[in-house]
Order: sequence, then structure tokens, then C-alpha cells
Amino acid sequence: MDLSLLVMCVIVGVLVVLAYLIEGWPMVLSGLRLSGHMLETVWLRLILGLLMAGMVQVVIPAEVIGRWMGTGAGLRGILVGTVAGSITPGGPFVNFPIIAALQHSGAGFGPLAAYLTAWGVIPVHRTLIWELPFLGPKFVFARLLAGLLAPVLIGLATPPIMEAFSRLFGARVSG
Repeated sequence: MDLSLLVMCVIVGVLVVLAYLIEGWPMVLSGLRLSGHMLETVWLRLILGLLMAGMVQVVIPAEVIGRWMGTGAGLRGILVGTVAGSITPGGPFVNFPIIAALQHSGAGFGPLAAYLTAWGVIPVHRTLIWELPFLGPKFVFARLLAGLLAPVLIGLATPPIMEAFSRLFGARVSG
């Protein structure tokens, strides 16, 4: 069991105990029902995201990911991560399995950070579908110009920060 899973188990346990102490079993059961409703809406997306991540690993050879997004790819890898993140549609159920697959296949921390930042800050699909119609081209263009540097700067800053963490905490980090 990894640390994040352990932390999630503890948080869920604490919330169940709090719900029970506040209102008893009816509140606990209400929380379980709401969780079930959420699961109904996301289970297919989650499975499809995991399937896409698996397909990314077998369709795109690790050597290609390593060459284009590996630690030695430098600025090119960060730019590839930025473009890939900005054009990948979907929410976290799609993107985090893909990011994990890219990391497992040899993508470095910089390109992964750029991908994740671009997906959140300059997503093409959300911009075309939501921002342009609701906010207009002048605002969208200004926001995109302001946001374009964020993935690159974060992609450049993440590897040295990871190295500093590894020196500070004595654990070797890969990527």
C-alpha cells in the first residue's frame, strides 16, 4: 500500500466516524448513497481513461516517449508536453492515467509538469467549446497569451525542484 492510498483510507475513515458522531448511521448511509451516485456518473470515464493509458503505453513505444519527453529531451520535451496537454480533451479520469502511462514509459518531470499545466491552463477543447462563446475572443486571446508561458516555466522549474527535494530528503527521484 502506498502513502497516498493510506492517507485516503484514513481520511475516509475519519469522515465516516465524523458522520456517525454528527447524525449516526443515517448520515453515513446518505454519504454512501451520494458516493454511489457519483460512481454511476464517472465509472465509464474512469475505465476508458485507464484503457487509454494502457493503449498509450503499447501504441507509443517507451523509446519514442523517452526521446521526445524524457529527461534528456530538454526544452523540446517541455514543448511536446505543452502541446500534448493543451490538445488532450477530458477531465482527470482521462488525463491522470495518461500522465501516469507517460511517466511509466520514460517521460521526464519537466515534460509531465508542462503537460499537466497546459491541460489545466490552455486546453484547446475547453477554449473552443466554452470560453470563446461565453467570454469572447478578446478576453480568450489575452488569457491564452498570459497562460502560454506557464507550462514552459513550470516544466523548466520542476526538474531542479525535484532534484533539490531528492538532495534534501535523501531519496533519489527518477524522471
